[in-house]
Amino acid sequence: MLPSRQAKQSHLPETTPTVAENYPVPLSPQLPAISKEIELNRAKIASTNSQLFSLSKIHIIYEDEWLLVVNKPNGIYCDSVLTSLQSQQTLPSELHLANRLDRDTSGIMVITKSHKVASKLVKAFTDHKVQKTYIARCTGSIPNWETITVRSGHGRSKFGAWRVYAFSDSGRVLPGGSVVRSMETSFEVLSVNGNGNFRDVSESEFEGSSSLVVEEKSVKLDGGDDENENHHEIVVRAYPRSGRTHQIRLHCQYLGISIIGDVKYEGVYEWKGEIHHGHHLHAETLSFDHPVTGIHLMLRAPLPQWVNQVLQR
Repeated sequence: MLPSRQAKQSHLPETTPTVAENYPVPLSPQLPAISKEIELNRAKIASTNSQLFSLSKIHIIYEDEWLLVVNKPNGIYCDSVLTSLQSQQTLPSELHLANRLDRDTSGIMVITKSHKVASKLVKAFTDHKVQKTYIARCTGSIPNWETITVRSGHGRSKFGAWRVYAFSDSGRVLPGGSVVRSMETSFEVLSVNGNGNFRDVSESEFEGSSSLVVEEKSVKLDGGDDENENHHEIVVRAYPRSGRTHQIRLHCQYLGISIIGDVKYEGVYEWKGEIHHGHHLHAETLSFDHPVTGIHLMLRAPLPQWVNQVLQR
């Protein structure tokens, strides 16, 4: 039996680097102890489901002779989407994933149909010429901001887990030889406890918005008289300005609004009587210039059921 989310505050042991090692100290907590068992179980289920997965027309958002854009279901590995396509004889053999999503993240993925187009589009992602938005369903204290931009460091800790580091640590060497890299995400609150405005994507929301440059550990509010007082349901839209692994999940954790189901980063496993078998993060939109025609594309994945449930309230 998998453990309750109430045990999430127990973390795997970790030794703080000594001064002699002179390594940057991570500012986000180590992985909760319960995450190992839950993640192993999820990986087994996803492996089975991914082997059985077959991409169909209902998953296709956009297609032309150079690109195929799909809506990846949660709980499916990216490579399984590619394998499913490669098994279809009507498609070319030079298929390539232009972007990747975590196993439990649903939403928009771009697949190129030739090596030449792949190199152009991958370069566009690397050069930050592709704009992305995600939607996350979180729990925590109600934010004291409507929009915010978070800048921090990002890297692997001594034990291999992705962690948040101080922004000023960017460029410093970590155990194993990797370095801390900078990451930046803008957020806007869409709803709190089902009340809010599910507005369209707009960069203008961040003109004059709050900015947080991470240099110390985050301070989280503990529960009051009511054990659920500081456990509100918060839906945010994220605008990642960089493309680091688990970036949005890490920044949500740092802000004290961990994503529901994201047990790696202190997200609740059980919420309002429901067990969540994956995290509630959805790759909503991609916006970029077509690598061949130059036409600007704004592509949007259909919203998952958990977003629609919040909107219906």
